[in-house]
Amino acid sequence: MNNVETIKVVPARYPWRTVGAIAALFVLAVVIQSVAFNPRWEWGVFARWFFDPVILEGVGQTLLLTLIGTVLSVMFGGMLALARLSSSWLLSSLAFGYIWLFRSLPLIVVLIILYNFSYLYDTLSLGVPFTHIVWGHFETINVLGQFSTAVVGLTLVQSAYTAEIIRGGFLGVDHGQYEAAAALGLPAWRRTVRIILPQALRTILPSGFNEIISLAKGTAMVYVLAMPELFYTIQMIYNRTQEVIPLLMVGAVWYLVITTVLSAIQHIVERGLARSERRSAVNQSRAAGRTRTVTTTQEPVHASLS
Repeated sequence: MNNVETIKVVPARYPWRTVGAIAALFVLAVVIQSVAFNPRWEWGVFARWFFDPVILEGVGQTLLLTLIGTVLSVMFGGMLALARLSSSWLLSSLAFGYIWLFRSLPLIVVLIILYNFSYLYDTLSLGVPFTHIVWGHFETINVLGQFSTAVVGLTLVQSAYTAEIIRGGFLGVDHGQYEAAAALGLPAWRRTVRIILPQALRTILPSGFNEIISLAKGTAMVYVLAMPELFYTIQMIYNRTQEVIPLLMVGAVWYLVITTVLSAIQHIVERGLARSERRSAVNQSRAAGRTRTVTTTQEPVHASLS
């Protein structure tokens, strides 16, 4: 007669995890109660201004600045990253100097200097430096308006950070991938776009989206140009109505909405990239399996000698 021993499986218990969750829920309930039921937050004022056309126009300006700044900074930052990785010491040094300069300067300083560009330089000339040879010149008065100054300033600063993110992504790719791509005899641009860049995107995307979110919030700094983006619009309203807290909450919630949408886009892009990588890995394994099958099914041929 066989003796069968029954093993009772007892799930692990984590009492401190439960205590921590209860404490966190308690703190969250206290915060919600203090914010939702405190009349000094003036939620009625918040609701009245949240979808006001003036506020929505400021949101549109913020989104437009974020979009244009992102596109231009990715393009210019990509060129800076390639220059930093170049074997030419001159290109690498110039790119390093640009990145060092604009990562060191505060955005508000760059915006103010650009807005006063016509004061610093009356004219811009095209010619040979350190000579009197000039092919043409034009007045700088009113060259940069509010919107163009904001776009240029955001692009100049953001491209320095974007360049380092892209450079880090390329450096994260194994050096053997570069050698294998070169062995295929492909042109340099095609090796970069078709082989190296798809692998570097896994490192670039998370940090890149963080910078886009920072850029969306950084557009608030263009208030120094008196440009009617979201934050400047809110300032003008609460300076007139003296309803500071509810209007600041309007801006805070709109920034939360913008960053939430950007985070959702990041999640979708990363999930799509991971799905394509899994599909590529499955296809490669299937191709390898078919190759092994063909190799193992070949029968040896024996020749008889008479």
